[in-house]
Amino acid sequence: MSEPRTARRALVTGGSGDLGGAICRALADGGYHVIVHANRGLDRAEAVAAAIRDAGGSAQAVAFDVADAAASRAALESLLAEGTIHAVVNNAGVHEDMPMAGMSEAAWHRVIDVSLHGFFHVTQPLLLPMARARFGRIVSISSVAAVVGNRGQTNYAAAKAALHGASKSLAREMASRGISVNVVAPGIIEGKMVGEDFPPERIREIVPAQRAGKPEEVAALVAFLCSDAAAYINGQVIGVNGGMA
Repeated sequence: MSEPRTARRALVTGGSGDLGGAICRALADGGYHVIVHANRGLDRAEAVAAAIRDAGGSAQAVAFDVADAAASRAALESLLAEGTIHAVVNNAGVHEDMPMAGMSEAAWHRVIDVSLHGFFHVTQPLLLPMARARFGRIVSISSVAAVVGNRGQTNYAAAKAALHGASKSLAREMASRGISVNVVAPGIIEGKMVGEDFPPERIREIVPAQRAGKPEEVAALVAFLCSDAAAYINGQVIGVNGGMA
């Protein structure tokens, strides 16, 4: 399904997951044509896009590995040939949790490759088209672990904390072109990634709100940051964590 020519287009990496899907739906509700990205599971991305279309929105699906520079470049060239991508949400990320004393080099690199190098591979090609459009919204999904740390997640916290510095610097570079660059740092959010690591009693112990957040609560903030109303919010790291940090 092709979007109306006047529609702004948003790319959401990792858009086929629990949080990514909620972000895609919120952006579609805000009037964006949404490009739902998946790493390999194109069928899952297609399902999210189809649900958005069934609800009256506009969406398409795409699959590529954000950690692969050549694959990302080829996919983005194809997408940009269809028009400017006005917003990008860097949501793709992976966990390979273990204490650093026992962490493999592969686990360190894989997590950083997806979250940090993926941010560069996806965002950098979109900057000049956004600048020409005089409008851009770049939102990267981080984690409360990047703010306060978390045992077993030195790789994940390092990758996400790096997004904070990169985003603050990029905001200074692009602000005069109508482009904002912000970070959303969720805490414990309902979904598959919570799993057995955060049973209800553990959540009540570490989260002042005594509950996990909902994907829709994070998505609402992302959609706002991608809207015209948030134009003057730039270079910020905003937590959605029930009071954890």
